[in-house]
Amino acid sequence: MAGLVRRTWDPAGEMLALSEAMDQLLRNAFIRPSRWLFEEFGAEVPPMDVVETPEAFLVKAALPGWKPEDVEVTIENGQLTIKGEWKRESETKDDKAQWHRREIRQSSFVRSFVLPTEVEAEKAKAHFENGVLTLTIPKSEVVKPKQIKIEVK
Repeated sequence: MAGLVRRTWDPAGEMLALSEAMDQLLRNAFIRPSRWLFEEFGAEVPPMDVVETPEAFLVKAALPGWKPEDVEVTIENGQLTIKGEWKRESETKDDKAQWHRREIRQSSFVRSFVLPTEVEAEKAKAHFENGVLTLTIPKSEVVKPKQIKIEVK
């Protein structure tokens, strides 16, 4: 009988626990909605930063472990799409080899978004270093700000 523990019902404590759970759910839904959504479905998406300057858009995507040849970048009708596919390494060539653990899985992702102004896609540049893809996408001359000199008479 020494192993029995009697627990009393504590409605105030349970309401507090429910409140904390709801707060966490709302924080995840509004602060990091894409991470919450994609984790729910088992997908992985790389985090990205997008900065707009007067001349261009600078896009950085964290792709640790990815190779540049496994990533595809397209710009079509103002929509930027970054797509990656990571295929699992082929089986070992030794027929007597036996897997004990296989945690590195193949994965893929697609991230797309519309750029808010016209860009010159043919002049875009991509640079991949230390697992970070950096894109520089120049804005169209039509949308770049222009300064007008005022003549004094």
